Amino acid sequence: MRGKTVLLIIGGGIAAYKSLELIRRLKERGAAVRVILTHAATQFVTPLSASSLAGEKVYQDLFSLTDESEMGHIQLSRSADLVVVAPATADLMAKLAGGHANDLASTTLLATDKRVLMAPAMNVRMWNHPANQRNLRTLKAEGVLFVGPNEGDMACGEFGPGRMAEPDEITDAVASYFNTDEHALDGLKALVTAGPTQEPLDPVRFIANRSSGKQGYAIAGALARAGASTVLVSGPVEIEPPSGVRLLKVTTAREMLAACEASLPADVAVCTAAVADWRPEIAANNKIKKEKDAAAPTLRLVENPDILATLARHPQRPHLLIGFAAETESVVEHAAAKRLRKGCDWIVANDVSPHTGIMGGDRNTVHLITAKGTESWPELAKAEVGERLAARIAQSLKGQAA
Repeated sequence: MRGKTVLLIIGGGIAAYKSLELIRRLKERGAAVRVILTHAATQFVTPLSASSLAGEKVYQDLFSLTDESEMGHIQLSRSADLVVVAPATADLMAKLAGGHANDLASTTLLATDKRVLMAPAMNVRMWNHPANQRNLRTLKAEGVLFVGPNEGDMACGEFGPGRMAEPDEITDAVASYFNTDEHALDGLKALVTAGPTQEPLDPVRFIANRSSGKQGYAIAGALARAGASTVLVSGPVEIEPPSGVRLLKVTTAREMLAACEASLPADVAVCTAAVADWRPEIAANNKIKKEKDAAAPTLRLVENPDILATLARHPQRPHLLIGFAAETESVVEHAAAKRLRKGCDWIVANDVSPHTGIMGGDRNTVHLITAKGTESWPELAKAEVGERLAARIAQSLKGQAA
């Protein structure tokens, strides 16, 4: 981030106190930080606190003639390399989605020609409200980047999604943005699989796993931002697709394989999906009833197609084929053996034991295993794992690394 300028808009919410720590984190990484405080934000943090940490004047008033002559909202918005909104309240999201501009923060958001990264923070019911979700979809479609929100206890006493991402997570997301070469994969085609598959027992029951799809979606988004024409083949998940990605929704392993083969040729394929290894031999046409005093039905399973191994043997095999290994013990050893068994070039291993919180969480600790050895990455936001992997893929496909 050294030499970069971040314009931080602090919205009015209790999470605003975290933004003071965010200023410190950004400056520790070398960024210059300018701050806009909304009127509501001043109820939670003071201009003096923000100014002292940023080492810069804090901006508040759209109609301050002095500020407008020194640094008008147009110049302020365009002199930054990235605009970060933290906390991004429901009000600020709605204003940007609707094109409203009645204060310095919202006017700056409309006037900027730079990317915007939002860290939402609000009550769980506000986050889940159809109007807010509609605004979220609109903003993502227009290229606004997001980090969080996280799930947990809230100041209002409720629990659920809506907590602002932690300052370190937001800092990681900013670093990932600055470290992404938006043209590194221009002209190349990427294929990504994500999420679980669901294998039906009957019309209302299925076999599946706990995959959230977050890591696969983050990787697809990173590849698209690096310039790759990206196809995302996704099992059933509740995630908005990244901007610029072509989404193909599937349910079963056989559907996922068919969608992958139809998407070839590709320069790189990243298979993050947690595909069910087995499926019921016969899926009942009607709901299987539990009869009184009857024994439990016998469930006969058959093996599903191995998507990663099939792509490795395919006549149109991707130039670079990457698998994922979700393990609970001997993580690196099992993943290295899987790379050889499946015939892929790289494999990304992670520990998904229950205590790690990786399944469904927003952070990950991975090991990248190639023919040259193992790279163990530190714990990162899943978004940053995606950015790092995209950068490594670009290096490999440009012939700079194996």
